[in-house]
This record gives sequence, C-alpha cells and structure tokens, in this order.
Amino acid sequence: MSNIPPSSIVERLDALYEYDREPVSEDKLYGWKTFIAMFSSEHIAGTEFILGPLLVMHGVTAFDVFVGLAVGNLLAVLSWALMCAPIAVRERLTIYWQIRRLAGPYLTVLYSGLFAIVLCLLAGAMVNVSTTAVANVAGVESPNFLNDDQIPSLAWIAIAVAVGVVVALLAVLGFEQLAHFAKVAAPWMPCVFLAGGLASLASLGVERPSDFWAVANEKIWTGVAQEGQIQYGFGHCVGLAWLCNISQHMGMADVTIFRYAKKWQMGFSSAFGMFLGHYMAWICSGIMCAAFTVAETAAGVEKPNVNPGNIAMFSAGYAGLVCVVLAGWTTANPTLYRAGLAFQVATPNWRRWAVTLFAGAVMIVAACIPAVNYYLDRIVAYYGLFFMPLGAFIFIDYWVFPRLGLIPYFAEHKRLLWSWPAAVGWLGSFTICFLLYAKDQYPMFEWLNSVLPEFLANYHADFFLQVLPAWLIAVLLYTVCSFLQQAGSRRELPSGEHP
Repeated sequence: MSNIPPSSIVERLDALYEYDREPVSEDKLYGWKTFIAMFSSEHIAGTEFILGPLLVMHGVTAFDVFVGLAVGNLLAVLSWALMCAPIAVRERLTIYWQIRRLAGPYLTVLYSGLFAIVLCLLAGAMVNVSTTAVANVAGVESPNFLNDDQIPSLAWIAIAVAVGVVVALLAVLGFEQLAHFAKVAAPWMPCVFLAGGLASLASLGVERPSDFWAVANEKIWTGVAQEGQIQYGFGHCVGLAWLCNISQHMGMADVTIFRYAKKWQMGFSSAFGMFLGHYMAWICSGIMCAAFTVAETAAGVEKPNVNPGNIAMFSAGYAGLVCVVLAGWTTANPTLYRAGLAFQVATPNWRRWAVTLFAGAVMIVAACIPAVNYYLDRIVAYYGLFFMPLGAFIFIDYWVFPRLGLIPYFAEHKRLLWSWPAAVGWLGSFTICFLLYAKDQYPMFEWLNSVLPEFLANYHADFFLQVLPAWLIAVLLYTVCSFLQQAGSRRELPSGEHP
C-alpha cells in the first residue's frame, strides 16, 4: 500500500499559492518572454475562428478590416501599456482586491461573482472551438455556430467534457504553469493561421499578389451583410478590436496578470497578442471562412457548416486542427484562471483549486450551448459595457483623486461595506448606455424616444462604441458622487479633524 497520506493531494493543491490577497513578492516576477508568450497564446485563440468569420458575415469591406482593425488594436495596446500595466506593477494586487479597497466588500462580491460567470462563458466558447477540432478527427458532426438553437449530440458533448477537464486541470496549476504552456504553444500558432489564410487564397481566385484586393472586396469582405446579420462598418472594426478586451485593459482586469511583471513597459507585450491574434488571425480566419463557404457551395451544400474545425481542416489540414485545439486551450486556461480567482472572492472559505474546478464545471456547461458562440460578439460587447466601470475607478482613484484633493480608496479608509459613489457610477453608466442602445433595438424600449430630449431621441447608439461613452459617464458619476461623499464626511467630523 502507498505510504502517502490521503490528504497529500489536497495539501499539494493548497500549496499552489497565487498571492490571492496580498502583493506578489519580488522573487516571483517574470520578464518580457513570459508576457509576450502569454499574450501571443491567449489572443491567438480558437475564437479567432469565430470572430474573423463574423466580420465576413456582417458585411464589412476590405478597407474596414485592414485599416479599422489596425486602428482598434493600436488603441488596445496603448490602453494596456499606459493604463493597466503601470498600476499593476505598483500595487501588485488582483483586480478584486483593488476593487475591494475603493468599492467595499459587498460590491466586490457582486462584481466578482458576475464577472466569474461571464469568464466561464468565454472560456466555454474556447472549449467549444477546441471540441470542433477533436470532433472532426473523431468523425462527430459539430453544431453550426450560425444556428443558435442547434443541440449538440451526446458524442460531441462527451468530447467537450473531456476537453474541458483538461483545461480546468491546467488552470488549477496556476500562473507559472500557464506561462510555461503559453511559451510552448505560442511560437507556431500564428504560422498556422497565416499558412491557412495564404493557402485559401488560391481557391478564391488569387493567382498573383495584384489579384488580392479585388478578390478581397468581391468574395471575402464584400460590404454586404448576410441575411439575418446586422451591417457592420469601419467603426465596428475599430470598436471590436479596441473594446472587445476593454474589461482587461481600461477596465483593469489584467492587473491580475501584470502584477507578476518586472516593469510596466511589459504592457506593450500586448501588441503581440493584438496584431498576431486580433489582426492577422482575424483576417486569415475570414479568408479561410470565405474559401470554405465558396467550396462547400460549389459542391452543392446549401448551408455550409462553418465551425472552426471544418474551416481549419479545409485550409490547413491536421496542422490546422491541432492549432484549433491549442488555440482554444491557451485562451481558455488563463480565462478560467481569472474566473477561479473571481469566484474565490465571492467564496473566501473555498480553496483556489476547488473554486477553479467549480468554474471549470460551469465552463463545460457553457461549451455545450451553441448560442454562446452564436452571440459571441454581443456577449463580448455586453461584457465590456457592464464590467469596465469598476476597473475604471481604480485608474481614477490612483491617478486623479490625489490631484483633485480627494482621498483615494475611500471605502477602505472609512471601512465601508459598500461605496455608494461606486454603485452609482457602475450601474448608472451601464443603465444609461444600455437604454440609449435599446430604444432603437428592442420594441419594449421604443417608448423612451417619446420622453427623451430630441437630441437623445435622434441619437442612434452603436453598441460596440457605447463602451467608451460608458467609461466617461462612469468616471464622471463616480467623481461627482465622491466629492459629495467626502464633503459630507468632512462635515460630520469635529472641527480641525480630517478623514
């Protein structure tokens, strides 16, 4: 019999300490290679095989894609490098504990629980993508992500569970193992995307470089949305590239990752993820999607199943399938890692590894729901719109409040259970921006046009671009309410004392 005590596996898991409630120590910091690898692997994701085709189906033009995505991704890189990373390396705390300092424990638990659920949905989308590749090899038909109501087969669900279990186990191992996995996977995944995109051009009629632009506008990014899809344009490409990760950069969620960085300049490592993943990979996956659709239509298929596994197999063969599997894993792993940390804030008596496994179970359920991928672009937009404000308050507390004569992290200073300025700024900005969008999109909100001032009734909100106004509105509400709160606090004190 083994001499290892029964509790040893639990003790080993408990030893995977991730500095959940205190700053990261100096001996645990990482350099450029780690963050370049992490961003390259996380943002060259399986979902690039979804977002690239979605742009094709929403009818963007070639100019919209090449120029709009370049502008949007540059803004995203600057947001990570100039807003998120500097605070991360100074404080070295997770976003959850920084939010606790300014918003109090009640709002932190609410934020963390909801944020964890959405992260599980996003990780589930990655697992769904990886599963399509494994299912392709196994001869199991994957659901078409263009049909939001299609139910996967039991065989497909079994494969998704197996893939999800692997992802969950890797996330349990913590930051160090995620970084190691990223370094192994990152170097060759961009090559597969690029090779698949280039190989697909011939089937679209590109025989020489001079043919590309005409074919791109005629057969790939045609400027005409497919039936049932909303028309996208230049602004959507800029907005999607910049704002799809706004919760992580302007919303500060990636202070959780950059707290391990040796210096703030490593925020520029995000360029490797943005321009390899959200630029090159989106463009190449769009090309692959168009080529697959043309080939299937020519073969007499009425509704081609454009799931990532089929697209990758058509364009890059088995190397493409391996890329899909790893691209899903390398994104699902850090996403689930973040979800585990978020759940732990809401369940402080649970071990991190146990919470991460619970998040993994939620992720696996999400992976088996086709609607998650069907509405992925809108989930990403709602995710940014709702969760970004509290992260924005970290930026304002750290850099702006001292210059305005306000006390930063006032909830911590006064030991408040919740901060009403943070609640007003967070929920107020989301409500205002959502209603401005919903009044023209959902019949139940049309009555708002009859009661709003004319200039607002005539304002037709673009949902992706609502996130930036939401940031500004949230900051304004939070700052004004903080002035009122702290002025009231001073009036309550005896003469000569200061809070």
